[in-house]
Amino acid sequence: MGEEAERMGTFSDSDVLILDRDLPVMTGNGVCSRLNERTDPPRILMLTAAGDIMDKVYGLEQLGTDDYLAKPFDFAELVARVRALSRRAPKPPPVVLHLGGIVLDRARHEVRVGTKTELTPKEFAVLEMLMKARGDAVTRRELVRAVCDENLNPPHQRGPCHRQRLRAKLGNPDAITTDTGEGYRLCG
Repeated sequence: MGEEAERMGTFSDSDVLILDRDLPVMTGNGVCSRLNERTDPPRILMLTAAGDIMDKVYGLEQLGTDDYLAKPFDFAELVARVRALSRRAPKPPPVVLHLGGIVLDRARHEVRVGTKTELTPKEFAVLEMLMKARGDAVTRRELVRAVCDENLNPPHQRGPCHRQRLRAKLGNPDAITTDTGEGYRLCG
């Protein structure tokens, strides 16, 4: 599904995202456009059966794909293109994230909501992930994977831990909302 591909592209540290143009519900074109609106989009290799020259030009120039490969393709060519894209120097992630009145400085490991706000490492990680989503929902599973050590925390303790304390530290009980079936989002 396109929504899952968008989430993976948003929260993954992968160098290259291989994206099929013909995804159900949200197409690969839609996913590519949404990912390229973000501050630090991944490099995207678009796979598609639409292989005429105008489709390729549209994908590269209008959608912002970094490479375009028409089906059928040889697997060796796909691997070579992924390697070529991954050799490109990655864009440095933004050091300071801003959303609403919240400023998160990743280099200094500081958060300011008017004044400096002390957060635990896990609270910082939860807030960082929610800020990277820029108001989009982050699922419970994504938060657990990102901030909780599965080897140290038993499954019943691996919730989006710390969101109540984080809400209080942000000085706004409505700063992090829960969307049933969607996940959590930071309201800026």
